[in-house]
Amino acid sequence: MYDSPLRQLLVTGNKSYAQVTEDICRPIHSKPSKEWLGAFLLSASILGIGGIGILNTLVNGIGAWGLNKTVGWAFDITNFVFWIGIGHAGTLISAILLLFRQKWRTGVNRAAEAMTIFAVLCAALFPGLHMGRPWLAYWIFPLPNYHGPLWVNFNSPLLWDVFAISTYFTVSLVFWYTGLIPDFATVRDRIKGKFAKSVYTALSFGWVGSAKNWQRFEAVSLILAGLSTPLVLSVHTIVSFDFATSVIPGWHTTIFPPYFVAGAIFSGFGMVLTLMIITRKVLNLEDYITIGHIEAMCKVLIATGMMVGIAYTTEFFIAWYSGSIYERYAFINRAFGPYWWAYWIMFSCNVFSPQVFWIRKLRRNPWFVFVISIFVNIGMWFERFVIIVTSLHRDYLVSSWRMYTPSITEWAIMIGVFGLFFTLFLLFTRFFPVVAIAEVKSIMKTSSDTYRKDAQVEIFHGTPAGVPAYRSPDSNLQ
Repeated sequence: MYDSPLRQLLVTGNKSYAQVTEDICRPIHSKPSKEWLGAFLLSASILGIGGIGILNTLVNGIGAWGLNKTVGWAFDITNFVFWIGIGHAGTLISAILLLFRQKWRTGVNRAAEAMTIFAVLCAALFPGLHMGRPWLAYWIFPLPNYHGPLWVNFNSPLLWDVFAISTYFTVSLVFWYTGLIPDFATVRDRIKGKFAKSVYTALSFGWVGSAKNWQRFEAVSLILAGLSTPLVLSVHTIVSFDFATSVIPGWHTTIFPPYFVAGAIFSGFGMVLTLMIITRKVLNLEDYITIGHIEAMCKVLIATGMMVGIAYTTEFFIAWYSGSIYERYAFINRAFGPYWWAYWIMFSCNVFSPQVFWIRKLRRNPWFVFVISIFVNIGMWFERFVIIVTSLHRDYLVSSWRMYTPSITEWAIMIGVFGLFFTLFLLFTRFFPVVAIAEVKSIMKTSSDTYRKDAQVEIFHGTPAGVPAYRSPDSNLQ
C-alpha cells in the first residue's frame, strides 16, 4: 500500500487506541472546567435576556416589535432563515462526506450534527412567535374537519416549510443519535456513577460491539446518509420559495433556490469553524480536530463563497436585463439606498473575506480562520436582512414607503436565541463525546502518525498483511 507523503495526518500526537478513548471521554468523566462554567453561565444569562423578550411578545403581541404595514417581515424571518442555513452544514458534513468516504469528516462530524439539531430548534422559535398567537400553531397542520371551514393552503410555501423542516429535523436527529450509539456504549463501560451508567446504558441500546452490531450500524448510517443528502438541498430550496413565489421585486427570481442552498452551506461551515476552533482549544482536542480539518473546511468556504458572489452579481445583471423598472430599482436601492451599509457589510464579509484562504499560511492559522468565520456569520445574517427588509421597505406607492427599526424586544429575542444555541452546545460538550470515538479509531491505521508508521514497517520488513507491527495492550474498541 502506497500512502502519499502529502496526505495530511488526521490524528496526531502518537495516540494509541486507548489514548483516543481517554482523551475524548475526559470532558464527560472529569469535573467541568472554569472555562466551561464561565461560558455556560454567560450563555445562560444571554438566554435569560431572550426569555424576557419572548415573554414580552407573548403578553403584548408582535406590536412590541418594530414591524409596520410595509415591512411585515424583518428580524423574525431574517433569524429564521439564518438559523435554518446554519443547520445545513452538519448534515452536509456527515451525510455527503460519508457517502464519498472522506476521512476528514471524522474530526468534526459529531459536533456539526449537534449544531444542526440546535440550529433547527432555534429557527423554529421565530415562525411560532410571528404567528402572534403561537398557542394556535396547530392550525398550520392539515387536521381533517377540525378547523371547520378553515383549511391550510397546500399551495403555500409556508406550509411546505412545515413539512420540509420537520422531516429534515427528524432525519437529522436520528442520524445524529445513530452515530452516537457506539460511543454511548464506550462511556457506559467507563463511567462510575450508578445513575449516569443507567442513563448511558439506556442510550446505548444494548450495544456490545459485535459484528452484527457493526453491520447494522453501517447499513443504517448509509441509509440515513442517503436520505439526508437530498434533504440538505430540498429544505433551503423550499425556504427560498417563501420569497421566490411572490411577485415582490427583489424576491421574484428563479436564482433563489441554488443561491439559498449555497449560502446555507457557506454559513453552516462558517459556524462549524467558529465552534470547532474554540472546542479543540478548550477541550484539548487539537490532536483530533487538526489543522488539516480546518484547512479542508476553509477550502469549502472559498468555493461556496464564490458561488454566493456569483449569485449576487447575477441578481444585478438579471434585474438590469429584465427591463423591469421596479426590479432594477429594487437592486439599486439595496446597494445605494438607505440600507446601503447593510448591503456592503454583506458583500464584504461573504465575497471578499473568504478570498484570503487562497493563501495556505492563512487558512492554516486557527485564530485567523476563527476571525474570518465570525465575518462569514455576520455577512450571512446581513444577507437575509438585506433580502427581506430592502425588498419590502419601499413599495410601489411612495406613500407606502417605511423605514424599519428593530425594537429592544427584537434585539433581546435575537441575542437570546444565540444564548439558547450556545447553551445547548455547551451541554452537548459536557455529556456527549464531541468527536466520534469509533470513527476516529477506524482511520487510525492510515491517518495517524503512530499506526501509519507501522504500516510502512510492514511494507519494508515483510510483516504479514493485516498484522500490525505494533499493538498497544490497551488497543480495544472501548
